Amino acid sequence: MKNCYLILSHKNPKQIYRLINTIKTASPDSYILLSHDSKYCAIDVPKLTKIPGVYVQFANADRGDFSLVQNYFSAIDWLLKNNIDFDWLIKLSAQDYPTQPISQLEETINKTKYDGFMEYFKVFSSESHWSIKEGSGRYLYRYKKVPLSIPKWLFSMLKVSRIVNHLQKKVRLDFEFGLRIGVRPKSIFNQDFQCYGGLFFTMLSKRCVRYLDEFYKKNPQIIEYYKETLSPEESLIQTILLNSKKFSFYNECKHYTNFDNSIHGHPKVLTEKDYHAMTQDNYYFARKFDPNVDSNILDILDKRFVEKSTVKV
Repeated sequence: MKNCYLILSHKNPKQIYRLINTIKTASPDSYILLSHDSKYCAIDVPKLTKIPGVYVQFANADRGDFSLVQNYFSAIDWLLKNNIDFDWLIKLSAQDYPTQPISQLEETINKTKYDGFMEYFKVFSSESHWSIKEGSGRYLYRYKKVPLSIPKWLFSMLKVSRIVNHLQKKVRLDFEFGLRIGVRPKSIFNQDFQCYGGLFFTMLSKRCVRYLDEFYKKNPQIIEYYKETLSPEESLIQTILLNSKKFSFYNECKHYTNFDNSIHGHPKVLTEKDYHAMTQDNYYFARKFDPNVDSNILDILDKRFVEKSTVKV
């Protein structure tokens, strides 16, 4: 069986190359599709694509809006149209890194009875990882971004106006990724089509990927609805797949993240101090890493599982 690693990237080329090198060294027959936002940094495309099985797409991405989801679905559309012969699709960020041998990961997914590994929960229920207020704010409103450049002092003053969110439910103001104004329309969710949530990091069989691609193209009304929600990347994939009732999932994405004291949804940058937590057997990847904060942790992980390099980026 062959696996494809879809890597979304936007910064630090050396870190991108290192992740690709690590995967291809451990799994030479795997495919890697790099979806890169070049407005933040340039990458050496010829250097990457000379490696067999490595492909590059360019994309635009901004946190909190539909662009991350758009890039994911553009990537799977490209993979299927180009007949890339993969069995599983593993979605990563370029700030991720393996914490177990790639061979161990691939053995697990190649033998599993499940169709995928991903975190999921019903958003509007007691099992949700978010409060009802947060889930409702994300997925029961359709937002328009205010395209104005607002001075910081005025932006700070406007935040005081979020009291309107507590006084009524028809209109909502959001400031997490710039100013957005949301209006509550008729919901697309009901007992037969429930809203699910979970982390964007998934490992899915090709059956799931094909279903996602077909659903995306055949249900424009649902896609258009999600285009105006907040953080749709943490709901749409789970909502499509779980409502299908066609697949069986292991409710864990196999990614270690630490959101303690998180600011604007950013996980903690991991260091040597997090080594024990991230290398537990139930995790295959961790995020996020930043060599400018701690470069030693990646070297330590390499010593843990990477064999002598045979591919250099």
